[in-house]
Amino acid sequence: MGFVDLFCAASMPVMKVLIVTALGSFLALDHIDILGQTTVKQLNNIVFFVFNPALVGSNLATTITYESIRSMWFMPVNIVVTFIIGSALGWVLMLITRPPQHLKGLIIGASAAGNLGNLPLIIIPAVCKEKGSPFGDPDVCHQYAMAYASLSLAIGAVLLWAYVYNLVRLFSSPSQDSINIVETATIQQDLTRSLLPSSSSPSPSPSSTNKGKVMLDVMKQHFHNFSKRINLRAIFAPSTIGAIVGFVIGTIAPMRRLLIGTTAPLRVIQDSASLVGDAAIPTVTLIVGGNLLRGLKGSGISLRIVFGIVAVRFVFLPLCGILIVKGALYLGLVHADPLYIFVLLLQYALPPAMNMGTITQLFGAGQSECSVIMLWTYSLASISLTLWSTFFMWLVA
Repeated sequence: MGFVDLFCAASMPVMKVLIVTALGSFLALDHIDILGQTTVKQLNNIVFFVFNPALVGSNLATTITYESIRSMWFMPVNIVVTFIIGSALGWVLMLITRPPQHLKGLIIGASAAGNLGNLPLIIIPAVCKEKGSPFGDPDVCHQYAMAYASLSLAIGAVLLWAYVYNLVRLFSSPSQDSINIVETATIQQDLTRSLLPSSSSPSPSPSSTNKGKVMLDVMKQHFHNFSKRINLRAIFAPSTIGAIVGFVIGTIAPMRRLLIGTTAPLRVIQDSASLVGDAAIPTVTLIVGGNLLRGLKGSGISLRIVFGIVAVRFVFLPLCGILIVKGALYLGLVHADPLYIFVLLLQYALPPAMNMGTITQLFGAGQSECSVIMLWTYSLASISLTLWSTFFMWLVA
């Protein structure tokens, strides 16, 4: 298969994303003002609470089964590895550039978290339909592509809200961390005083009942501090709940027969969820286009930071991904399915997660800087994704 055919197959899905993104930027212009700040905020809420959970849950319920999970077990591992390598590279970039405190979480998060949801759901199925695709029958390819992209979206959403959210949160509020450390030290001192006998009294140590009460109070306080620092509510974001529901329906045979398939008695529920979820991809892409317009206005962020993140996401991570995926294939950890290998490689070459903008807005730390980062990374992603996708398809063909 020639380079031109592979290049065309890789570029068409990226062009679709660019066209919809450009439309979002046009709608956000001041003299158009259809996607103004108020509208974007409301759309973000709808996407976060309605569209994304429906998209994740419906796709996973349809495409994920117990057998497919066994065959795709390496994908969650691969995604975790992308976060680990990206975090390490982001930490190195942070040491080199020495950014302000409130930008440290943004830099590491943008380096670690790729767009594992919307872009794969657009690019991978679209590649299957292209004439020069090396992945065989378009219908079969599309079915497996949706399974791979849905699992990628689900795992990526969980890690984004469990890791990156709290990373940005901790760096944006250092004073709260100090308070928590002091609280922990105070609790430990109180526990020590309660459990050790008094030097002025010959009486024995406190009774077992008092010990148990003190230990229970300490455990409650530690859990309270932990929940404040990690924010368990954010970990169980709507997308995470949607992923859990999708996994349960897809892997439990009786529930699957009840909801999935043309003869399922309650198939109307799945069809309705799928209908709502289909709105997520174009809506989020339009929002990204509107947010990118803010990046044109600039901010105080150093260009060294911006191009450092570009280098991490589009140069170093894809090169690391090739070594890791090829190594896993050589060791027999990955089955030799060209489409599956292509998806694993693609996960290393994606721009930062779109929800990075939402996370920075939640904490009021680095919104304008995040807009500039998104502007450059998504503008250059049109070139980078096309070239890397072409190379990956040549590699697995």
